[in-house]
Amino acid sequence: MTPTPAEKVSAATPVESMQETELVVEHLLAVMDAMLDVVAEETKLVRAGKLSAAAQLVPPKHELSQMYIADTQRLKASQPYLARTAPTVLAGLRKRHDLFNAVLQMNLTVLATAHAVSEGIIRGVSDELARKSAPAVYGASGRAVAPQARHAQPLALSRVL
Repeated sequence: MTPTPAEKVSAATPVESMQETELVVEHLLAVMDAMLDVVAEETKLVRAGKLSAAAQLVPPKHELSQMYIADTQRLKASQPYLARTAPTVLAGLRKRHDLFNAVLQMNLTVLATAHAVSEGIIRGVSDELARKSAPAVYGASGRAVAPQARHAQPLALSRVL
């Protein structure tokens, strides 16, 4: 995305005309659409287990989020003006923002699930390695004792596959 005249001004500077409002709203909607495309692609890749491909989407996602924040701050600073001059635009933005948040929430759920699953796998591997490297001993009751933490060895993970 190339910076629009709306972006060249400070993010907290309120809009002063309907033309300026239209530029900022148009840019915000374009940023939201682009961000939804990136998030949908990321969600698809994470669900498919293609984490390295999903990680390549971080820079464009970051850039889009910066533009989104700048536009929303500008519109927040303009809220009294917009409430007076363009209440329908404000209502439409709120609806669109609710939809945007719903899609982002789904993406965050997918990412959290992938994180929990991968953490569970790593912990399982680590526990199994610790169990195998510890001597099998029996306690006073005659039952096997769980391996102690001092027998655990560090686990190295290569991110290059």
